Amino acid sequence: MAALMNKRFLLKLLSLFSVVRGYNILIVIIAQYLTSAFILAHDLPLRAVIFDDNLFFLILSTATVIASGYIINNFYDSEKDLINRPKKTMLDRIVSQRTKLSVYFILNFAAIFFASYVSFRAVVFFSLYIFVIWFYSHRLKKILFLGNLVASILTISPFFAIFIYYRNFETVIFIHATFLYLMIVMRELVKDLENMQGDLVQNYQTIPLVYGEKWSKFFLSALSVIAVVPLMLLSTRFEIGYMEYYFYVSLGLLVFFLLFLYFSKAKWQYLVLHNILKLIIVAGVFSILLIDPDEVLNRVF
Repeated sequence: MAALMNKRFLLKLLSLFSVVRGYNILIVIIAQYLTSAFILAHDLPLRAVIFDDNLFFLILSTATVIASGYIINNFYDSEKDLINRPKKTMLDRIVSQRTKLSVYFILNFAAIFFASYVSFRAVVFFSLYIFVIWFYSHRLKKILFLGNLVASILTISPFFAIFIYYRNFETVIFIHATFLYLMIVMRELVKDLENMQGDLVQNYQTIPLVYGEKWSKFFLSALSVIAVVPLMLLSTRFEIGYMEYYFYVSLGLLVFFLLFLYFSKAKWQYLVLHNILKLIIVAGVFSILLIDPDEVLNRVF
């Protein structure tokens, strides 16, 4: 009996981990620390950044809000996800909707509590962040164009918290953020192509459903070309060390993305395109270490 209960408990933990997409949250935490240590506060000792209490609570607030955001999004999209991702949805449904909502509210209260350690402005920021995530999941995501725009802003918003905290307004940071934002917008549009069947059943007004796959591919192609501009600026106008190789690889991946996009029609092909963009985004996090590897080693050791 005890073994069975332990098994059920572990299954529920695994289900909850799947719902909050713990692997994505881990990437965001690493990205925030790397961005803080080697871009926004590169002039400070590494120890001062890593053991900064305010930064720790800002990142902790971010992690809990993102987790709660995934829960509320899962709550509203349960029927759609059953069509688009049946296997994942069956795992997610091991935890009841009531339990998910309870965890959702607990995480939101925890996020505000953590933010209160930093400042009143942090409390206001994360309170607004929580509200916009809920409003997006409940209403905005079904609205043409606005859904994609807000989803992309919500994805990149956690970095604005630490950006404002360090008050680093260097041009190179804005250009890098522009490239990242374009990749996120493209990923959201590819997800719409990937999830057309479920979106149609739930009456979502997405670009592929309203304008068709042909125009969606045109928008993606245009965004890919636009993304080359910040990519080339970062590679040629700024001192980014070995990170320039990341941008060269990203350029190659974008070319492959465009070629593969032209022939894509099936869901598995859109999933490949989605993963290409996700690879560019995630690799961009760890490529921060390539800006100046010697400086990284000196600061670490």
